[in-house]
Formats: sequence, C-alpha cells, structure tokens
Amino acid sequence: MVALERIGIRVLMAAAIAVIGPTGLTAYAAAGHMATLGGGSGILLGGRSTCTLTTVGYDHTDRLVGLTAGHCAEIGLSVQAETQQAGVIGTVAAVDHDNDFAVIEFDRAKVTPIRQVSQTFIGGIGAPARPGDIVCKNGRTSGFTCGVVWDTHGWWFQNQVCSEPGDSGGPVTIGDRLVGMNVGHIAITVLGVPVFDIACESPVHDPAVATHIGMILDTIDRSGGIGAGFRPL
Repeated sequence: MVALERIGIRVLMAAAIAVIGPTGLTAYAAAGHMATLGGGSGILLGGRSTCTLTTVGYDHTDRLVGLTAGHCAEIGLSVQAETQQAGVIGTVAAVDHDNDFAVIEFDRAKVTPIRQVSQTFIGGIGAPARPGDIVCKNGRTSGFTCGVVWDTHGWWFQNQVCSEPGDSGGPVTIGDRLVGMNVGHIAITVLGVPVFDIACESPVHDPAVATHIGMILDTIDRSGGIGAGFRPL
C-alpha cells in the first residue's frame, strides 16, 4: 500500500484514501505467443495479482519498458499479460513504494507494444493536470472513464474518473497526452464513517487519485537505472 498521508495529501470533506490494490485473477499463460500491450492493458504480477499498465516505451539504452503502480509490485516479480497466452513476458525491475510506481522490463521477443488500447491513445507526455481540466483514465476493471480534476497536491491530483480495484497503474490522459498514473480513490466520510467503494455506476462515485507522470519520469531519470530516459512509442 502506498502511504499517501506521509506525503501530505489532505482531502476536503474529511475524505479517506482507499488505494486500489491488485485483484488476484488467474492469467491465461502459455509459452510461445506474443503479447500485445499498451497503456490500459491488464497485467498479472507474480502470477496472482492483476493491475493495469500505464504506458510502454523505450529507455535510454533502448530497453522495452513499462510502468504500473508501485503497490502492485515488488522487484523481481514476473509479469504476464492478463488475457493473452504468452507466458512470462517481463520482470519488475524497480519499485518506488513511497511515490507508488514500478518499472517493468519487457522481453522484446515476447511483446508487441502499441499506442492505443480501447479509447486511450498515447501520443506523448503532457503538462501536469490542473484543476478544471478534463482527464480520462483506462483501467482493466472499469475501462475508459473521464472526469474533472478537482485539485493538486504536489505529486498527486484528485479527479472524478471512476477507479476500482485492478485499475491501479492505468494511464490518465488529456487528449492523446499522458499526464498521470491512476493509483487509488478517495472515500468521502459520512458522519465520520468512511463510505468506501461507491460504484462507478453511481453519478456520485468516489473521486480518484493519480500521480503526475512527469514527476515519476523525473525520479526514474535521476536513478539512472532501467527506465531512465523513457520515451513512449
């Protein structure tokens, strides 16, 4: 779990943070097939927990890499495509639990990277989201949803896209620009009692929390390791 309180998020209306964790679905895995993956694809980590790929691209040494939420991953975990029979296609290479992101190194012989998954097309990296912007997210559980950005808090911004378990790591975009990584949702309290997991079907579903993608990439660049110099397809 990411410790959101440690980095100073304070939500108006006495909100509580409910991080969207993995879901533990079973993968369809068989060796000898290619997986087609992009931002919004479901991925299986360690053979048991399912989250969403933020984006895929190349780093400064031309390795094929991807990003997902840090609370989904631990260094060394195997990575598979959720619904494609391709076996193990990569490994978690780096995890930052404080800032809630992970870097995956993919096997280029087993992955076909793509820019578009469903309605999400990632054409590049965008400027940080601001209050009033309309952002969209793509998650393997709740799919493609859009909503207004309410406010920002350093690394994080709150928005009204729908976010459910398994959507963690999903890309948050403005147009075709990647601006964030979906990491959780906010449960508003009623009479001091947290009301968690208001369904996406409700017009008053829980707001979501996302990280600014530029801050994630800057941190990876400073490390100089796998993923540094990331560029999307």
